[in-house]
Amino acid sequence: MTVQQKSQAQLIYLVLASLFIASLVTSNLIFQKFFYWEPFNLFRFEVSVGILPYPITFLITDILSEIYGKKKANQVVVAGIFASFFSMLIILVADYAPAIDSSPIGNKTFTKVFGLSPLAVLASMLAYLAAQFIDIRIFHFWKKLTKGKHLWLRNNFSTFLSQFIDTFTVLFLLSSFKILPWSIFGSLLLSGFLFKIIIAALDTPVLYAIVYWFRKKFDLKMGEEITGF
Repeated sequence: MTVQQKSQAQLIYLVLASLFIASLVTSNLIFQKFFYWEPFNLFRFEVSVGILPYPITFLITDILSEIYGKKKANQVVVAGIFASFFSMLIILVADYAPAIDSSPIGNKTFTKVFGLSPLAVLASMLAYLAAQFIDIRIFHFWKKLTKGKHLWLRNNFSTFLSQFIDTFTVLFLLSSFKILPWSIFGSLLLSGFLFKIIIAALDTPVLYAIVYWFRKKFDLKMGEEITGF
């Protein structure tokens, strides 16, 4: 790989990492709103809007795992954790700052929208951390087992399991902390997991297209990764 190609690969890595962190932080800011979705009136999904950016994070970690390797993917996950906690700290400080009388957003409104429960954030972060590291580990297990072939297999198998762990863990912790009632645990688990499975299946062609572009642009062989930066 030429020096120019390495420079381009590094820039793309930074862009993907930025998109990953932005998606993760956004999901933690908006998760308190819930919505429903009834595709073709077959099933009623009741999920948090915070779930919407999450498939992007798993797609990006799969891209990073496939093209840049396990180490680079894990680095982005850790960076996302730090970014999330830092953003929560800023919100906490902003929540304690008293609003002036002429402020368009008052104290009560700001607290209601952004006053995130520390236990809810902790539950979300623990679930996310476990799910992402498991996703990356399983992805590389299948990549090694299939010798770089069958991208769809490792993409979906790793995402399905990790998304179930993420959904189950965060709902279990939120219910244990009495932030959510146990009575809706089952319905939210089913809705959240099925929603994530559908999105994961739909993003498989996107992953194939992106990986194909990477291989063509950087002259990568099947299963080869970009290293050296």
